[in-house]
Formats: sequence, structure tokens, C-alpha cells
Amino acid sequence: MAYNNSVNTIKTSFLNPHLYLKYLTRGWVLVALIGQWIFAVYIFVQFGSAALSGSPTSADTSGMIQGYTDGDDLGNAILALHLLPAILLSLSGTFQIIPYIRRRYPVFHRWNGRMFLTLGILGALTGLYLTWVRGSRLSDLGSIGLTLNGLLIPLAAVLAWRFAVKRQYQNHMRWAVHSFILINGVWSFRLYLMSWFLVNQGPNGNTATIDGPADIALSFASYLLPMLIAEIYFWAMRQKSILRISIINLFMLLGLIITIIGVIAATMFMWLPAISN
Repeated sequence: MAYNNSVNTIKTSFLNPHLYLKYLTRGWVLVALIGQWIFAVYIFVQFGSAALSGSPTSADTSGMIQGYTDGDDLGNAILALHLLPAILLSLSGTFQIIPYIRRRYPVFHRWNGRMFLTLGILGALTGLYLTWVRGSRLSDLGSIGLTLNGLLIPLAAVLAWRFAVKRQYQNHMRWAVHSFILINGVWSFRLYLMSWFLVNQGPNGNTATIDGPADIALSFASYLLPMLIAEIYFWAMRQKSILRISIINLFMLLGLIITIIGVIAATMFMWLPAISN
């Protein structure tokens, strides 16, 4: 009888779709953490080390649409305010979505979250300034997707903050996850774009000014798709139907596969060459 109960327990666990949902979510968090930290190293090597040395103008911004510009002190300062906090955002953001840290270190979670949301809003506002005031864009049409991303960041961050203050933790978690996705929208766009190039073995529907049909679709999908998957995840956690949760697991698996391919592609083609040099 004890043997049969053990076998039934193993079968129940093995067939439990919530268990796969949990593992898929953990897998995505792990891949995102790796990708975020590689991105943080890339930003530090490209820009952070020059700032720490006291000569931020020596940073290599040649790969940017508009980097440091002689005589544009305001624009250069806003560029620095946009780039340097990205290191902290990449390092601290993933800590916010790790359940173990939230449970064991609540004080750290609260203060780290405040810093993350504040820097996220700062990054959004400086990014919008650089894009539409300073003119750091390749085309108007190609900038719409990421502009909407920037406009949504303050909204999601304020809601996450507001629900935390009200101790409405389920709503807080929902909007904190959306804030994380939106704040990392540009990072995700790089992943999606590099994934697209890798799968197609080159550009397909892309242009040099990032306004091709694939570019535009990816600029919206880089945050709308993860947000949709997040909403599906929250919905799945309330479901009891094995079929429904199994279907949701396929969406989660899709998101995980896209992120894995994107991190590998972006590391190989964008970040690692810059870090190595």
C-alpha cells in the first residue's frame, strides 16, 4: 500500500501542469538573469569604466545613433543619466522576481524595488528626450514601438509602487512584473532582433533605419508579447483545468525558447565582441 501511494504521488507530481509552469518560470528567470548580467558587463565595459575614470567623453559611443557630442553639455549629461543607471537596472532587476529573495530579505526587496522603479522611470524619460528632442533615432516610424514602451514604464511603475504601499500584494506583483518587462523593453528588443537574424540567417523584413515590417513588429512584440505571457501566467495560476494549464505551458515554453535564442545571439553578435575588445 505504501509503495502504491508513493507511485501515485510521483505520477501526480509528474502530471501536475502547475509543476511544469513553475519550472518553466524559473527557467525563464535564470536565462533572463544571465542575459541581464552579461548586458550589465557590456554597458560597464563600454561606458561605465570611462565614467569611473573621470573621463566619460572617452567612452566608445561610435556604435550609437548619437553618442557624446562636443558642445552639447545637456544632451551629453542626459545620455550619461540614461546609460549609467542601466548597469544597476540590469544587476538589480532580476533580484526582484526571485521568490527566495523576496521571502528571506524583504527589506532588501523593498529598497531594491524602489531603486529599480525610480531608475526605470529615469531611463524612460531620458530615453524619450534623447529620441525625440535630441534626435537619436534612425526614423520616426521605427521609433514608435519603443516610444510607447517608454511611455508605459512610468504608468506601470507608479501602479506597482501604489499597490505595494496599499499592501495589495497580488496587484503589486502583477504590475511589478509588467514594470520589469517594460523597463527591459530595449534589452528584449535586442534579443528579439538578434533572434530574428539568427533564425533567418540574416535580415528579413529589416532595414538600416529599423523601420522595416519585421523591425516594427519586433519593436512592439519585445514588450507586448512578454506582458501577454505574464498575464497568461497569472491567469493560469488560478486555473484547475489540466488542459488549460498545459496550453499555457506551451506559451511559457515559447517565451523561454525565444529568450534563450535571443540571449545567445545577442551575446555572440553584440555584447561579447564589445566586451572582448
